[in-house]
Amino acid sequence: MASSISALSGSVGMVAPEKTASAAGLRLANIDALRGFVMVIMLLDHLRETWFVNYVVTDPIDANTILPIIGFARFVVSFCAPIFVALTGLGVYLFGINHTVEETTAYLLKRGFLLIAIELAFLSPLYWGIVPQPTFWLQVIWCIGLCMIALSLLMRLPRPILIAFGLIVICFHNLLDPIRMTQGDPLFPLWAILHQRDTIALPFGFVAKTTYPILPWLGVISLGFAIGNWFRPDVAADLRQRRLLLLGSGMIGLFIVLRLLNIYGDKPWHVVDGDAIRTVLGFISLTKYPPSLLFLLPTLGIGAILLVLFERINDSKVVAALAVFGGAPMFFYLLHLSVLRIFYHSALAIWGPNNGKAFMVDSYYWVLIWYAAAIIPLYIPTAWFARLKRRRRDITWLKYF
Repeated sequence: MASSISALSGSVGMVAPEKTASAAGLRLANIDALRGFVMVIMLLDHLRETWFVNYVVTDPIDANTILPIIGFARFVVSFCAPIFVALTGLGVYLFGINHTVEETTAYLLKRGFLLIAIELAFLSPLYWGIVPQPTFWLQVIWCIGLCMIALSLLMRLPRPILIAFGLIVICFHNLLDPIRMTQGDPLFPLWAILHQRDTIALPFGFVAKTTYPILPWLGVISLGFAIGNWFRPDVAADLRQRRLLLLGSGMIGLFIVLRLLNIYGDKPWHVVDGDAIRTVLGFISLTKYPPSLLFLLPTLGIGAILLVLFERINDSKVVAALAVFGGAPMFFYLLHLSVLRIFYHSALAIWGPNNGKAFMVDSYYWVLIWYAAAIIPLYIPTAWFARLKRRRRDITWLKYF
């Protein structure tokens, strides 16, 4: 999210300029492609939340009752937030290659507060009139904003300490799950923001829902930043790829072992007699809010492997197309949510409510059809904005989107 061409375009004094430029372009393509990949699959879940929200999807999913196609789709879109937050940390490291610590700090603070403002002043009001009272949804953009502000301090730690911090938070934050606070407890608002998904009462009838408690995400963004030196122009591609493959396969393997042991990190799963599909769904039914250790292991592990894949097929049309979405992620995020709200309210005005006060479709397959139909129309303006960012680097505010 935070990476830019300028972050890698210059020589770092250890590699010939032509090699640096080539390596920089290669890594930008695979990083942007992975970011674009998660943006594209994220659209599927947002379409469901717009047109099929009457079908309740719990966290984690209930493998015994959920429609299997939604259960598997929910697992696929689970990759979005972990990969995106990790790439944010990686992008900050790459940005810092050609910027001073002070410049990187200023960027993080400006970007962080901007994201918080966007969540509170634009994204939350998109849903007012649908929820019972005005609600501030403290979701992924709010979370990334706070994490970037925190990273402005964390990045100053020695790399081994930063890695240790990230690992400790990710691996052991589930030990805090039994700690529950309620309205009226002095530390309840802080704890709800850090680790407990809950609702905070605000003055004048407003409420804030802490959908993305930030503590485990601080670990994710820290580790994303910490592996940034694997992507320096002076690091050989085969060495970087071996490290990423080892990291990714190790995380996936650890997930399988821990999930089979069924003792830590998430709610237990069980074999559903005579139903292999629901047994698999139970195995991959993982807690996202906040993300459990078992949620983060396969999602980040597959993300590391995808980075290698996209680097190896760098010249393909698929990578080029995905990199367009990844080159303007905030623009795409704001665009598609705004378009979905416009279409939803238009449908509600034309056909009226058919499910309580809401307008909903009666089949998830309509969501899949609209998903396929929406990709190209959303691609066109996103490609325009991505080209504008590359062409007009003199416009400072563009780099924040």
